[in-house]
Amino acid sequence: MITGTILRISGPVIIARGMKGSKMYDVVKVGKEALRGEIIRLEGGEAVIQVYEDTTGLFISEPVENTEQPLSVELGPGLLSSIYDGVQRPLPVLAEKSGDFIARGIYAPGLDREKKWEFTPVAKAGDTVIGGDILGTVKEFHFEHRILVPNGVSGTVTEIHGGTFTVEEPVCTLDNTRKIAMMRFWPVRIPRPHKKKLDPVLPLITGQRVFDCIFPVTKGGTAMIPGGFGTGKTVSEQTLAKWSDTQIVVYIGCGERGNEMTDVLAEFPELVDPRTNLPLIERTILIANTSNMPVAAREASIYTGITIAEYFRDMGYDVALMADSTSRWGEALREVSGRLEEMPGEEGYPAYLATRLSAFYERAGRVVCMGSEERNGSVTVVGAVSPPGGDFSEPITQNTLRVVGTFWALDTNLAYRRHFPSVNWIKSYSLYLDSIGDWYVEHVARDWRELREKAMYLLQKEVELQEIVQLVGPDALPESEKAILDVTRMIREDFLQQSAYSDSDSFCPVEKQYLMLKVIMEYYENVNVAMGRGVALRQIQALPLKTGIGRMKEVQDTTELRTMIDDIGKQLQALEVER
Repeated sequence: MITGTILRISGPVIIARGMKGSKMYDVVKVGKEALRGEIIRLEGGEAVIQVYEDTTGLFISEPVENTEQPLSVELGPGLLSSIYDGVQRPLPVLAEKSGDFIARGIYAPGLDREKKWEFTPVAKAGDTVIGGDILGTVKEFHFEHRILVPNGVSGTVTEIHGGTFTVEEPVCTLDNTRKIAMMRFWPVRIPRPHKKKLDPVLPLITGQRVFDCIFPVTKGGTAMIPGGFGTGKTVSEQTLAKWSDTQIVVYIGCGERGNEMTDVLAEFPELVDPRTNLPLIERTILIANTSNMPVAAREASIYTGITIAEYFRDMGYDVALMADSTSRWGEALREVSGRLEEMPGEEGYPAYLATRLSAFYERAGRVVCMGSEERNGSVTVVGAVSPPGGDFSEPITQNTLRVVGTFWALDTNLAYRRHFPSVNWIKSYSLYLDSIGDWYVEHVARDWRELREKAMYLLQKEVELQEIVQLVGPDALPESEKAILDVTRMIREDFLQQSAYSDSDSFCPVEKQYLMLKVIMEYYENVNVAMGRGVALRQIQALPLKTGIGRMKEVQDTTELRTMIDDIGKQLQALEVER
């Protein structure tokens, strides 16, 4: 075993001597309290260590012990509904041991070693298995937790038993005497393997019109939500966690304010999963690393979260990972980099910021899982970004923009006007429109893309017209352009705006989204036809059909929306030109 002593202390960064033979990213125990840390630089016999806990009170020459293992997470039954810190210590267990304030040096395993789980074998004696094959299943709440053959392991099953086991007890023995338990370890900085990545052709359905219809993201895709204070980043991510059509949610509170994370921890157990009517927490893993926790653990938290997400992906499930927020993670990188006296890059961030961000987002994807049977899974990553003062030109936002496929820019002015989700339709974009077009043609409608493009054109046209209105007033506009302003108000208020508190509007099925947009576009087309016949715009605006369009959000039966499309043409054709 490699042991050394503390040579220098600089906040969370420790320099230890006598560490010759150590490897990068080995986990070490620092000082008499055995504070856990990770080697991040080696220079001869000296090791630079980032410690995951507060280093106050450490002394020079205290012992440093190398475990000779990288930072790894424990994977197995018991993950669901768990609340961890950034290095997978279960916070409820730590609270029981040390009270409301976590004591230094305290440790608890990520998975309960004593709890027994009912294991149901799928494989049988004599089967030849390879890494990724399903050995059996465990019922965890309503969820089927699949126990897989560890990656890199293969052989013939000689013995496999059903019954109740702890996560450490072997449930299967191979012909090479290898015993397999339900729990395994995986280094957090190494992506879990897969056979191949698939093209992003399946949309992630969130039930939010601005996300699904205007700026979609795919299963296995990446998205970012940047916005200033109070624009709704956290609420947007919680909404996505609740409504997105994924089986598992991993929510990482990375450097968020303590009161905000407390709200998440208090609300999630009470939220009901709309698809199963069971508590949402039963398919959720929460990683809470608040802003007052040590920065090194914050830097590790997103790797812990993405590794857990990949584990469930390998079972063949769709996983949504919410990182809130990657800006705080970048600030942790900046602080540790400063302690290491590295050459700073833009705004003091380390030069490798872009590389680290890319490596994290590249672990998203829809893949063919390991194993002999065909099985697909996905990890969709949605990262919130908190640019100081809402400045999107700062390094975290700009470097994230280079690697993500969907950009949901939150707007402070929209948030102040109580327009939620406060996604700015001019600044936002999605690179997945072409790849998911076939899915929408097959499952929704052939003209979905055409309607979306028309709506976006009108919204962009509105920006130009508003500039003219501010200069000369609305009366100076011709009737056709007044009609555009009338229709874009409908798009903004009756389509893009959505209430999370309304039972009928908090989730909007894709078919209803399409029909709502179809109603508005049908109205616009018929208005142009009517005005071409000489009908005045004020005659059209006086029609009762505008009230019907305004209450589309409350409509549950899509047949009513289809009827509305037919009625629009009839009512506008029936208008007579004023003499």
